[in-house]
Amino acid sequence: MPWRPPRARCGGATLVYVLCLLVIILLLGISAAQMALQGEKAARGERDRQIAFQAAEEALVDAQNDIEGLPGAPGRSSLFAPGSAAGFAEGCGEGGALGLCLPAAPEAPALWLSTDLDGAEASSRTVPYGQFTGAVMQTGQGFLPSRRPRYLIELLPFHPPGAQATTVAGGLATESYVYRITAIGFGAQESTQVVLQSYYRKQAAGAGP
Repeated sequence: MPWRPPRARCGGATLVYVLCLLVIILLLGISAAQMALQGEKAARGERDRQIAFQAAEEALVDAQNDIEGLPGAPGRSSLFAPGSAAGFAEGCGEGGALGLCLPAAPEAPALWLSTDLDGAEASSRTVPYGQFTGAVMQTGQGFLPSRRPRYLIELLPFHPPGAQATTVAGGLATESYVYRITAIGFGAQESTQVVLQSYYRKQAAGAGP
């Protein structure tokens, strides 16, 4: 009879090969699962950032409606007469003048940079969305902001291009002002925050663009 080699060693080598292949497949599966989890986490973070971004945009619009007034909801439009600084105060006012801020001293950082927009200080210096306009925003459920956005309005001197600066009284030019609006919005997670800013100038009645 012809001699045949024993099969035990072949079977052992095959087992080792199969085990190595299983380990490689397992590692590939773990890696794919981690990548999928990271992608899902990034998608949730981006979605939350968009929620906060849209809330901050809504706060900017609410501030502009506060300045201009709406039919049936004038807000504080009477405090925003062109060329008037009435109602604005250091520390951003309180009560009916809440969030109306005189600018910081020239050597100091801008007021919006030195204000804690989302902390304990915010309630005494910033305006919650809809407080003076009556606008309503749902919060705290599902894909909604965790809480209402807030804003503050700083009064800044404005000089039309080509115009000569006029007399300055109390650090503010007397002829015209522009409003710097700073708003903070919150995502579904309160730790997700977006700060937006815009400049707004109110035209005198009957004035051209």
